[in-house]
Amino acid sequence: MNLEHDYEKAGFGGSLPFGRRPAVLVVDMVRAYLEKDSPLYAGVEDAVAAGAALVAAAREREVPVVFTKVEYLPGGADGGLFYRKVPALAAFQRGGPYGEFVPELTPRDGDVVVVKQYASAFFGTSLAATLTAMSVDTLLICGLSTSGCVRATGVDALQHGFIPYVVADACGDRDPRPHEAALFDLRHKYTEVVSLAEAADLLARLPRTP
Repeated sequence: MNLEHDYEKAGFGGSLPFGRRPAVLVVDMVRAYLEKDSPLYAGVEDAVAAGAALVAAAREREVPVVFTKVEYLPGGADGGLFYRKVPALAAFQRGGPYGEFVPELTPRDGDVVVVKQYASAFFGTSLAATLTAMSVDTLLICGLSTSGCVRATGVDALQHGFIPYVVADACGDRDPRPHEAALFDLRHKYTEVVSLAEAADLLARLPRTP
């Protein structure tokens, strides 16, 4: 049986409406995934370019943009079991170059930057409270990696009451197989999954701020 048909027949894959107060959430678009000498290098340059286009479209409509990054104390004392499970996370020790934002996606003055230690941008951070205070109801999520921090953040966005839209071509992974598997799972269970063009159209349809 076709996998899509099987999931739809079983009752997966409902739709979530795009809200009135969106924000763009840029998950861990940092040098660790772009520098070839990094243990986390993933060859995701196309996703970074798409993420930059998404942010530009959001800024055109004065939609808030929130950035996340990973940072650990030297030795990873605040990384817990996650740091032990994934030794490559040592690349994100405070003060190292790999945790820096890529030039195409560097926060502006006034942008919210969430520093996290775990996969989800919501776990152990003030993100949910910040978004609520901003009256945000929908998140356009892009970032790295699709099967890791993007997936965890999409699931938690739903669980915190924010409508999650994952922008597929503005996300990337070190291999297309976990990338596609994560998008399939997100699309059928937790989030809407849209293209960059679809996301830009949704933003363009928002009323301009008087």
